[in-house]
Amino acid sequence: QVQLVESGGGPVQPGGSLKLSCAASGPFFDSYVMGWFRQAPGKARDFVASISWAGGSIDYQESVKGRFTISADIEKRTIYLQMNALKPEDAAVYYCAADLTVYGLRKGGSYGGRGTQVTVSS
Repeated sequence: QVQLVESGGGPVQPGGSLKLSCAASGPFFDSYVMGWFRQAPGKARDFVASISWAGGSIDYQESVKGRFTISADIEKRTIYLQMNALKPEDAAVYYCAADLTVYGLRKGGSYGGRGTQVTVSS
């Protein structure tokens, strides 16, 4: 079983940047594909980005391409989501997720964290 803990959320002005972190623990954590999802109030949880611990399987939701960058540091057991040029529509609770397959990850993952709030407003 994989445990995931997100951090790094907070308030930011439009155009600003934030870097989210997700610390993973548990046996065989490096066997999992990792990713980020987000959920705004009243909306479904959406896929944001994915990555494997080796740095492959990188994919992004179309609306964040060119602005967000996902990365992984296996030594620190942490994945990151660097978010630049933030827009009000990026505001949401961001969740870290893990699954043994890319397919499973894209469907929401088998394991998830409790989320970190990102607020984008002036």
